[in-house]
Amino acid sequence: MLAIIGGSSLTKLPELSITDRKIVRTPYGLTSSPVLSGKLGSQDIFFLARHGFGHTVAPHEINYRANIWALHSIGAEYIVAVSSVISINDRFENGALVLPDDLIDYTYGRKDTFFEGQEEPVVHTDFLEPYSAGLREKIAEHAQQHQMPLYTQAVYGCLQGPRWPTRAEIQRYRRDGVDVLGMTGMPEAFLARELGIQYAHFCGITDIRCLSGGAEGTECGLETELAIGKIRRLLAGL
Repeated sequence: MLAIIGGSSLTKLPELSITDRKIVRTPYGLTSSPVLSGKLGSQDIFFLARHGFGHTVAPHEINYRANIWALHSIGAEYIVAVSSVISINDRFENGALVLPDDLIDYTYGRKDTFFEGQEEPVVHTDFLEPYSAGLREKIAEHAQQHQMPLYTQAVYGCLQGPRWPTRAEIQRYRRDGVDVLGMTGMPEAFLARELGIQYAHFCGITDIRCLSGGAEGTECGLETELAIGKIRRLLAGL
């Protein structure tokens, strides 16, 4: 079963038909939102709004363990995480779609493992390849079939948030090899790995001014809609 984690705007997509809504109890507390069940095109899916419906949960306050555990407990085998990112690599244009193949985690203080406490075993998890190769390949092939450009080689840098970086920090991230920046990709990807869920991160590039309020609303709305529209069409046919 496929699960999609994304913004609440995805629930407004005409291709998504919602058939059920449930609150999933977890040992880690409440999820960001109720889990929706339904169909995206012909695909049965689960959907979870990462920031809550109405975008009320900040990136550093998301209960990532509850979100991933809840999806696993109801049968999710695959997760496609959808998010907006900013590009610090000039070859990635605004509105483009990116499927990162690697990441650097700059977050701190987030609950990032299910294996902690005296009652849990010591577990060291292989994370050399942070994303599922099989799921990424399926998305990439689907994009190619629909003649939709998709960047499949990019390093995602996960920031702590809620602020965006300074100019000096951006230069540092570039030296580190980062291509795009976001705030929600970790520990999502690692928690999914611990539970054996195949995970891929599907990103739409947005101008940093749109995310920080420094650009015209109409321009930002069109840019975001462009990326979301592309993602919608691809996910509906997976």
